[in-house]
Amino acid sequence: MMWSQLSYEDQDKGVLYLVPTPIGNLEDITLRALETLKTVDYIACEDTRRTRKLLQHFQIEQTLTPYHEHNKHHKAPRLLEDLKQGKRIALVTDAGMPAISDPGQDLVQQAVEEQIPVVSLPGATAGLTGLVASGLSTRRFLFYGFLDRKSKVRREQLTALSALPYTLIFYEAPHRLQETLGDMVEMLGDRQAVLVRELSKRFEEYVRGTLGELCHWAQEKEVRGEFTLIVDKAKEEQLQAIDVQEAAPWWENKTVTEHVEHYIDQGFTPKAAIKQTAKERDLPKREVYQLYHGLGPSLERGE
Repeated sequence: MMWSQLSYEDQDKGVLYLVPTPIGNLEDITLRALETLKTVDYIACEDTRRTRKLLQHFQIEQTLTPYHEHNKHHKAPRLLEDLKQGKRIALVTDAGMPAISDPGQDLVQQAVEEQIPVVSLPGATAGLTGLVASGLSTRRFLFYGFLDRKSKVRREQLTALSALPYTLIFYEAPHRLQETLGDMVEMLGDRQAVLVRELSKRFEEYVRGTLGELCHWAQEKEVRGEFTLIVDKAKEEQLQAIDVQEAAPWWENKTVTEHVEHYIDQGFTPKAAIKQTAKERDLPKREVYQLYHGLGPSLERGE
């Protein structure tokens, strides 16, 4: 059902505020973010210890409640009920923008489904901060976030991205960096890329080179910290070799259930995953719902 959110008209309704926090340098927080953190009824945060340190630095006393990947399923209903009762809640992540590669996206989707106003404050996010200083094209880009931890799935994901004419933005943990870069060299080709770490901190570093050179760099270094990885778009010869519009769909050899579970693994809610699967397969949502939940006849793989 269509509805229009007027964010600042009805002050009696509960509001979920998405408040970005600094990705490194505490001075990057905005005055509006500080005022929001002070005045909401309470703050839902990924790690109460880290958020408490941030609040103490700015001399803010506020009630905190944990909301993270491991408790989101039983915590979200409580937060939504408070919002329905008129509470004003700030959602923060450990660093950067909530709901970007973060379980906050689930809470936002559920709030929108319940027609609860969601107000996003502008602020830092590592992907765009790294992109604009990377030296690679900012005209068109795709933010992907974290690739899958399993090499087989990660390589499938990279294959699907290999012919896109967009600069690609990824996040990666230090213990998987070398393996991921190796997969990228093989699946994307040895194109230009930039590794960014310690953004806005004292030891901020941009490592620019080809994917192969970055892979060698990662082998030689004791890498630490979360990485932002900016990868150049597909080269002209790759674009000519693969017609993205006419290529077989990535899900061609998957069942409907596997198709839905793929999007759930990417962070979609089951409802959103079913909707996306139905759209890509050109099937009614009800039919996909029934197949996924075992309520209808099974489809053979790829049909």
